[in-house]
Amino acid sequence: MPLRGAAARGLRAALGTVQAMLSRTSAWPTWPVAAGSLALGFAVAQATGVRPLGGVVLATGCGWCALRWRERVGAGRAAGLVGLYLAAFAGSHVLAHSIGAWPSVAVVGAVVAAGSYAVADAAPARRVVNA
Repeated sequence: MPLRGAAARGLRAALGTVQAMLSRTSAWPTWPVAAGSLALGFAVAQATGVRPLGGVVLATGCGWCALRWRERVGAGRAAGLVGLYLAAFAGSHVLAHSIGAWPSVAVVGAVVAAGSYAVADAAPARRVVNA
C-alpha cells in the first residue's frame, strides 16, 4: 500500500533532508577523515578489545572517502587512494613491530592524509555529472 497524505509528505521531507546533508559533505576535505579513521579505528579496537569493531570504523571512513574521491577525481584515482589506504593499514602492522603501535598509526595516517590531499583535495575538483 503506497504512502499518502501526511505520511508521504513526511517521508519526502526526511529524504530531502538526508539528501541535502549528503550533498554538503561532498565539499569537505577527505584527508582528515582518511587519516582520522585509521587512528580512530585503532583506538576503538584497542579500547574495546574487539578488533572487528575497529574494522567497522575503518570501513566506514574508507567508504565515505572513496565516494568523495570518485566524485572528485574519477574511479581510477579513487581506486588508487583506496589501495593506498588499505596498504597503509596493512603496513601499520609491520611498522608497529619497529616503532610501536601508536607511532605506526601516526606515520601511516600522515601518509594517507598527504596522498588524499595531493590527489583529491588540493587539485581542482572534476565533478562527474550523470546525464
